[in-house]
Amino acid sequence: MNILVTGVAGFIGNAVSIALLQRGDKVVGLDNMNNYYSVELKEARLKRLDSEIYRIDICDKQKLMEVFRDNKIDAVVHLAAQAGVRYSLENPQAYIDSNITGTLNIFECCKDFGVKNIVFASSSSVYGDNAKIPFSTEDRTDNPVSLYAATKKSCELMAHTYSHLFGLNITGLRYFTVYGPWGRPDMAPMLFAKNILEGKPIKVFNNGNMKRDFTYIEDIVNGTISCLNHDTQDLRINRIFNIGRGEPVDLMRFIEILENGLGKKAIKEFLPMQAGDVPVTWADTSALEKATGYRPKISLETGIKHFAEWYLEFSHN
Repeated sequence: MNILVTGVAGFIGNAVSIALLQRGDKVVGLDNMNNYYSVELKEARLKRLDSEIYRIDICDKQKLMEVFRDNKIDAVVHLAAQAGVRYSLENPQAYIDSNITGTLNIFECCKDFGVKNIVFASSSSVYGDNAKIPFSTEDRTDNPVSLYAATKKSCELMAHTYSHLFGLNITGLRYFTVYGPWGRPDMAPMLFAKNILEGKPIKVFNNGNMKRDFTYIEDIVNGTISCLNHDTQDLRINRIFNIGRGEPVDLMRFIEILENGLGKKAIKEFLPMQAGDVPVTWADTSALEKATGYRPKISLETGIKHFAEWYLEFSHN
């Protein structure tokens, strides 16, 4: 297939693109290369790809239409977004522009150019401070505790509308705490690894009383691509799935495994809960498993080992 991947220089987008190329698909990549985090890291990720890359913003509908016009797109993996819960407190407009307007433009182009198969990134943050665990796609998600979460929920609602009105097959994936080599430097694994190796304190929020459904990038990639593979005639046109490991891990346990992988102990600075954060995430992935056969395979110990090995090499280059 000829697949458009938005956010191709991002953590998940880059890994998905590599897997698509390895199985023989053609990837048309799109990224605005913004400086929310290291552009140098994004450039390094792009060097891993042999694809046509468009350095444009999905908010620019005219240029986006030209990409669709110039390439016969069979499917879209829409992963471009303004990420990060905490940054949404500082720059809310960036989230409205990229996550809502940008996603609207993607859906409009798919409608106008006859692209029926779309997979897009939602987030586990849509569950807010949901007290029921594990989080199920049947749970209510109308009480977001961050603007980031509100924009992702808005994307899900738009997806439902475009599926209903225009017959698009749209699958939204609620990602749960993705980690691994080439990860995002604003997320805990990279932040922790950097500070541990530099002998600086790591910030441990809610005094360490946190659980996260850490999911290795390889499992995330396999689950994402599986949603492109199935005959959609036998499935609902608009679907929302959780995609995670399904095993929440204590933050302190995660830190301990990371310390072992890096061969160095962390200096811990215990802090209260941050605004917009939640104490627990835990994915019920049974719906995705039933629909696609998704089953995560990489344990936290193995995943952190791979991540630590990569980070030690990457940080010395």
